[in-house]
Amino acid sequence: MAKKQFKTESKRILDLMINSIYTNKEIFIRELISNASDALDKLAFKALTDDSIKMKKSDYAIELNLDSAARTITIADNGIGMSREELENNLGTIARSGSLEFVRENAEAKDIDIIGQFGVGFYSAFMVASKVEVLSRAFNSEEAFKWVSEGADGYTINPSQKDKPGTTITLTLKPDGEGENYSQYLDQYRMSELVKKYSDYVRFPIKMEMKKSRKKEGSDEYESYTEIETLNSMVPIWKRSKRSVKEEDYKSFYKERFYDYNEPLKVIHQHAEGTTEYYALLFVPSKADYNFYSKDFERGLSLYSSGVLIMDKCAELLPEYFGFIKGLVDSEDLTLNISRETLQHDRQLTVIRTALEKRIKKELEDMLKNERESYEKLWESFGLSLKFGIYRSFGAAREALEELLMFRRASDGKWTTLREYRDGMKGDQKYIYFASGESVDKISKLPAAELVRDKGYELLCFTDEVDEFLTGILLSYDEKEYKSLTGGGDLGLESEQEKSEKEAKEEENKELLDCLRESLGGEVASVKLSQRLKSHPVCLTSEGAITLEMEKTFASMPGAAQAPKATRVLEISDRHPVFEKLRALWEEGDKDLLAKYARLLYDQALLIEGFSIEDPVAFSNQICELML
Repeated sequence: MAKKQFKTESKRILDLMINSIYTNKEIFIRELISNASDALDKLAFKALTDDSIKMKKSDYAIELNLDSAARTITIADNGIGMSREELENNLGTIARSGSLEFVRENAEAKDIDIIGQFGVGFYSAFMVASKVEVLSRAFNSEEAFKWVSEGADGYTINPSQKDKPGTTITLTLKPDGEGENYSQYLDQYRMSELVKKYSDYVRFPIKMEMKKSRKKEGSDEYESYTEIETLNSMVPIWKRSKRSVKEEDYKSFYKERFYDYNEPLKVIHQHAEGTTEYYALLFVPSKADYNFYSKDFERGLSLYSSGVLIMDKCAELLPEYFGFIKGLVDSEDLTLNISRETLQHDRQLTVIRTALEKRIKKELEDMLKNERESYEKLWESFGLSLKFGIYRSFGAAREALEELLMFRRASDGKWTTLREYRDGMKGDQKYIYFASGESVDKISKLPAAELVRDKGYELLCFTDEVDEFLTGILLSYDEKEYKSLTGGGDLGLESEQEKSEKEAKEEENKELLDCLRESLGGEVASVKLSQRLKSHPVCLTSEGAITLEMEKTFASMPGAAQAPKATRVLEISDRHPVFEKLRALWEEGDKDLLAKYARLLYDQALLIEGFSIEDPVAFSNQICELML
């Protein structure tokens, strides 16, 4: 028969579909298996009302065959098949979906999982094939027809022979070249891998003849043999009832699917119904991936539609701060684009994302309450992600995350939540006290920590760079303001009488304090008597929005020379003998020695706060000089 032209008017449309719609050539196997699955679904639906169909459920199958010599891939199904007219309409007209027509003509079929929507998936075969042959025999027909095409130039349909109803598609692969390796699809292990990746949960068995080898009985020689294997699982674990899934089943699925030797800390198995129906199977890993906090980490859940993989990593399904969650979502309600590789619009996705976020938050809160040890493991791996969730959202994620935050206590180094800290505050405690540093040990030894400890107040240890930025957004918790030990302002540790006495003493020694400030050459904004020191002589604090820890963070970033700096304040304890020495030098008028003491005390304060000093040699010499 003479070659016919496609009814879509031009070669350019098919070229567009082959070269532009699909971004990944391996998708072709997903599309052809999905079409075969639709054909089986249609026949299974027809069998409900047609007694002439004698097939049992176990009879339905999809078969794959690879022929390396002929460079062909064959996908065969024993489904409903197509007549000559259907071949003409479904394959001769690009973007006409036979599956969609089937659902429209059979109102009762709206609830079955017909995968095909657009009628373009079949043409993905031309991404890898130079020729496509479709041999089909419709159910209740003795006639078979073969549709053949080599691309946009057109197609032929001729009578043929086929023993049973169904459809067999044969692809003749293009030759390799120009960086393309089409021969990979003739490798049985590669094809098995692709079926597992994209079509593992198609409801019908996908079978392929696998070539294998084994030792001959009683010999060291090997012999080859073939075995028919079912490549897909068919029933996804997430569509099974929770009661039928054992804990070990979840763990095995997680380890195999996400290549993790460790067991998950938590499993979330959900089936949601309503405006948008979906299944979700989520896992909280016990450890962070090696690159989790790098820009190379790709977050997101696998997205399925009717058991067919649409996207391996759909970042839109989770907020960034829950990006450590692994798992998948399966929904039939998603509106996909024409290639079924991405979503056409995000209304349903937004509904699912919102519901998942609420569910994850609830599960983590329950974990914190009832599985404290597991939650602390989670926090040690992913706590930074939750902190950044609040910081990067400028506080918008506060409601979702604030109760999940944890910090170390200076008293014993153990984790505490903000609620636990608040509930443990003494009646006269005005603030939530915190200090920043490299470790709990170093923070607990800070000069200012001594007075807080003596008051019986707990101190939160901020060991992550983001922590002080976080409190700048949160400001308070349960009406209690955060207060940094090295920040400016009143710490609330002194009585009104003590404050008055301090102010009077500071005024009395104003000239001395100004002299100390001037001797430091503008490196500090002021020198003042401290209300936060007890046995230590000196400490460094800051005034304004930029704290000492923020300055360190900014200094570690690119362009540090222009980074903002904290307004530094040198605080001196009037209760320490050093202050009496300074007073004596002032009264003696020895400003040179006073300046040396000021520099020595300032360098000491810098070292205590974790800063480097400008001239270590001069610092060492000065100590030696003062000792002589």
